[in-house]
This record gives sequence, structure tokens and C-alpha cells, in this order.
Amino acid sequence: MCHGNICRSPMAEFILRRLAKEAGIADEVEVASAATSNEEIGNPVYPLAKRTLAIHGIGCGSKSAQRITQSLYDWADYVVVMDGRNLSAVSLAVNVRSGDKLCRLLDFLPADDPKHGMDIADPWYTRDFETAYSDIHLGCKALLARLVAELA
Repeated sequence: MCHGNICRSPMAEFILRRLAKEAGIADEVEVASAATSNEEIGNPVYPLAKRTLAIHGIGCGSKSAQRITQSLYDWADYVVVMDGRNLSAVSLAVNVRSGDKLCRLLDFLPADDPKHGMDIADPWYTRDFETAYSDIHLGCKALLARLVAELA
């Protein structure tokens, strides 16, 4: 999840789908992304995010922004956000229980990794889509390792 569901969270959605396919678990993992605000609902993936994914050989089709709902939250095993602001926004938008499945993407990194628990900067503001891609890819690889272990 991210604020508008047009940059970071769709990048994570399609990166994780690609990684799951490469790991041979695509049929066992469902991935979706959503926004914590209504600002971009119905809009496509932001062109610079789409271009960055394409540079890495990842398509995002006709994905359009959707907002987090209680049913989407309840459906998910993990609800992963890009930063602390969106962590709070999800908590306000849906019925979150303490110790629940809500976390930041970089929380999946090992505790001794310097990026563990950090926010992924919003490339909408930084204009640095490549760094966002790298950080998201790093987090998705760590999340994938968790999923593979859980499926074993």
C-alpha cells in the first residue's frame, strides 16, 4: 500500500508477482495493491513508475488505482505498506488488530540490514524512481523468502 496506488505499491505488486513466478510459486501467491487515499482512484500507474518497471522487464498492464477496503484487508495474509505514514493511514481506514498482519515492506529484511524497518521514499516527490525500484525489489525479495518458507 501507498498513498495513491500509482507509484510504489503497483511497483511492489508487479515486482512480487515476477519474483513469485521466477520462484515457481505464482499459483500459490496472490498479490494486489491499493491506496490509502482517494486521490488517484481509477488512475493508471504513473508513467515514470511504469517506465521504470519496463526498464526492468516488468509490465503492469492496465492496472488502475484502488483504495484499501475492509474486505481487501481481511483477504490478505500480509498488508504491506511503503512507509510509516501509510501504516497509520491503513490503521485508520480499516479495523486493524494489535499485532496484526500490517507492516512495512522493509520490515521483511533481516534485523541487521541497515534498511530494515525503513520507509521507502515516495518517488512522486523525490523523482528518483530507480532508487524506489531498488528498495522495493529488495523488500520484495525478502518477503518472497518469507512466503517460500511458509509454503514449505
